[in-house]
Amino acid sequence: MQFALFFAVVLPLSWALMPRRRLWRPFILAASYYFYAAADWHYVLLLAGSTVVNQLAATVITRQSSKKVRRTALITAITLDLGALGVFKYLDFFSESINSSLGLSLGLLHLVLPVGVSFYTFQAISYVVDVHRGRTRLANPLDYAVYASFFPHLVAGPIVRASEFIPQLATPRDPNRVPMARAFGLIAGGLVKKMVIADMIGTKLVDPVFGTPQAHNGTETVMAVYGYAVQIYCDFSAYTDMAIGLALLLGFRFPDNFDRPYTARSLQDFWRRWHMTLSRWLRDYLYIPLGGNRGGNLKTYRNLMLTMLLGGLWHGAAWTFVFWGGIHGIGLAMERAWPSMRKALGFRNGMPVWIPQPVKTTVGRIVTFHVVCLAWVFFRAPDLGTAFAVLGRLFAGGPSTGVVTPTIVLLIAAALATQWVPRGVGARLRTAFVTLPVYAQGVSLGVLLLVIAAVSGGQGVAPFIYFRF
Repeated sequence: MQFALFFAVVLPLSWALMPRRRLWRPFILAASYYFYAAADWHYVLLLAGSTVVNQLAATVITRQSSKKVRRTALITAITLDLGALGVFKYLDFFSESINSSLGLSLGLLHLVLPVGVSFYTFQAISYVVDVHRGRTRLANPLDYAVYASFFPHLVAGPIVRASEFIPQLATPRDPNRVPMARAFGLIAGGLVKKMVIADMIGTKLVDPVFGTPQAHNGTETVMAVYGYAVQIYCDFSAYTDMAIGLALLLGFRFPDNFDRPYTARSLQDFWRRWHMTLSRWLRDYLYIPLGGNRGGNLKTYRNLMLTMLLGGLWHGAAWTFVFWGGIHGIGLAMERAWPSMRKALGFRNGMPVWIPQPVKTTVGRIVTFHVVCLAWVFFRAPDLGTAFAVLGRLFAGGPSTGVVTPTIVLLIAAALATQWVPRGVGARLRTAFVTLPVYAQGVSLGVLLLVIAAVSGGQGVAPFIYFRF
């Protein structure tokens, strides 16, 4: 409700000031900093510091002809970006690891992780690197400050590149060109995914099973694993859908972040569909600089593994995230090695030639989904002991505790089924919505909000999962 009131003020003022860029940019910057300060005003200092450091580095890179100076500015900016992230996110993790392995007693700072620091740090790094590579022009300082703090995606993405956002600041947005139906559809769909599906599955099934895995039988444990796959997709895609929708209402376009990931035929295909803005960031600023697929198969496998391990650590400072990244790294390396292996086995397209292609595709999707679910167990578990306890209960017997209800099963099945809905269905629904009279559109959205509130039970909204990262 607080955010609804905030946005109800910001939206009309933004459009009123849009034709006057000298007024609009300070206004939206102030609104974004106010939004960020609502969590903790101290965080604003870190965001402002990151903005100044990276804009200064980009300026030096652009205006200096010396390659050494340019490179020094780039390395300094990246070091400061990662240094700040490391202090807040990883210092205690590495201190605890050293303490347990060497028997030392290093002090822990117990710093609170600033909201959204991982996301705006990655955006800052992409900006200075792209300026250094000549792929992005140096931005006006105020434009860059708006890009770095723009509130719809500041907390949990999507990770928008400067080349995608800053050019949109060059001219005032046209309110007549805002795709209202898509914006409201994304926001409404996000509310349904978050409040009706993700929160209900999380509180009724996933939290109890992962909280006390020994108390639940195999059926409940398997359903909890599937349930978490649905929960994290609905929770995270809900946030980014709403972020994209809110940005559209303000006149700005963000890249899509999800594309029906549980229909993937392979892990490589999964990462083309899941958190796509992070996937391309890891590819362009980590995997390719490490060498990519250049230098032979062994180096390719190494680069894949390092990329996914570091991607896991980006999500959180815990060994569970290292295991999560390791599972994906091993899986991607095995997929890359499979073409050379299948020739020796006499296979074509990964499976024996006599197996029909639809069967191969189906098997690929089933295997990929379950490898992803296996990795999600480590992603969700608070520690490795809990993760292995959950895996150990997958085939256990015992009485039911009642956490698997018909409603929960229906929500999981419905959420997975929507992955297979043709893309054209959404466009047709938006077209039908636009053709309604304005009052009917308002009534429709109002009724939907009432239904969401009723179904969610009025228990409030759990924090988004990716707020922790």
